Amino acid sequence: MNRPKLEVADVFRRYGAAYRENHDASMSIAQRRVMSSIEVCRTAALGGHLERCDECGHERNCFNSCRDRHCPKCQSLARAQWIQDRQSELLEVPYFHVVFTVPEEVAGIISQNKKVVYSILFRTTAETLTTIAADPKHLGAEIGFFAVLHSWGQNLLFHPHLHCVVPGGGLSPDGQRWISCAPNFFLPVRVLSRLFRRLFLESLQKAFDAGKLQFAGHLEPLRDRLTFVRHLAALKEQEWVVYAKPPFAGPQQVLDYVGRYTHRVAISNNRLLDIENDQVHFQWKDYRVGTDVKTMTLSADEFIRRFLLHVLPNGFQRIRYYGFLGNRYRQAKLAQCRRLLGMPGQPHVAPSEKDYRDHYEDLTGNSLRECPQCKRGHMVLVALLPRSSDYCPMIVDSS
Repeated sequence: MNRPKLEVADVFRRYGAAYRENHDASMSIAQRRVMSSIEVCRTAALGGHLERCDECGHERNCFNSCRDRHCPKCQSLARAQWIQDRQSELLEVPYFHVVFTVPEEVAGIISQNKKVVYSILFRTTAETLTTIAADPKHLGAEIGFFAVLHSWGQNLLFHPHLHCVVPGGGLSPDGQRWISCAPNFFLPVRVLSRLFRRLFLESLQKAFDAGKLQFAGHLEPLRDRLTFVRHLAALKEQEWVVYAKPPFAGPQQVLDYVGRYTHRVAISNNRLLDIENDQVHFQWKDYRVGTDVKTMTLSADEFIRRFLLHVLPNGFQRIRYYGFLGNRYRQAKLAQCRRLLGMPGQPHVAPSEKDYRDHYEDLTGNSLRECPQCKRGHMVLVALLPRSSDYCPMIVDSS
């Protein structure tokens, strides 16, 4: 595998100390943990092992990964495992991709109240989809879906939205029939948008009244209840963006496509072009004017600030499951869906006890054992490399 020449870690290692010094008061513990984890990922600080090719004698140090979910280098195996787990849950029906986003005025509130308002975003999105789908005027069925939180755009600015992947149909109220949606049409997006807006703003107001929201900086005036109510009143007049993308060509395309979303971080290493003169150059696409690839240049300080905007609260789950895909009843309800659709039952898969390198190759098709030098031999463990004695790890959030 060819690795990117530049990494987010390089930016953090060069400019992280200065950033911490300049923004000490505004940084959260979670942001500090993410920076520290990415800086030492796959370096001698974490220890590792020495490998030697059994054919040509080539040696390499393999240092341990930080396993932080925000790290661009630590998501490949997690993503592949997630796709394999979802593979067994696919139904032989069309699948739809529905995206829920919020206005910029709400995004500012979320950025200062992530745990509270992200939870509202998940809950109201789920309630919107399940309520409209259960209405006999639309589908009249219990649907199942998963939602994935993203908080960024291509320019790394804060843009929270949920990607929902939904099978095209659901179980009848008595659970004895599969009800299919209309061909190439899931649910009316305008109806979804209006209900989502109402439910979200109602929940946001309740959170304010319960004292769960905090405001600082330019949002400080929203501490006043009358000002906050007026702020929400203006949002009630806006059209909120909910859109359904064209249906997937088949269940496998669902995983191929969504697999690129589930464990993605704010920016991948392969988008970085150069780091020079305290500036970071990276590729991006401005979807408002097309899909041409452009180059954006940010100061290192601003690049780090934007990256850290997307650090999740500790332990927060950014992939969630609802309806007949909800964790509590998933196996039983999926079995019923398969029976109603005339599909074979799900085969039992025993937990894998393979070495992580074999497991990685099974899932991705890429070998961690093949010698990168001669391409014939296999890399064999010859020695363990202890972690650096002066490295003091912070708690790693790998959820």
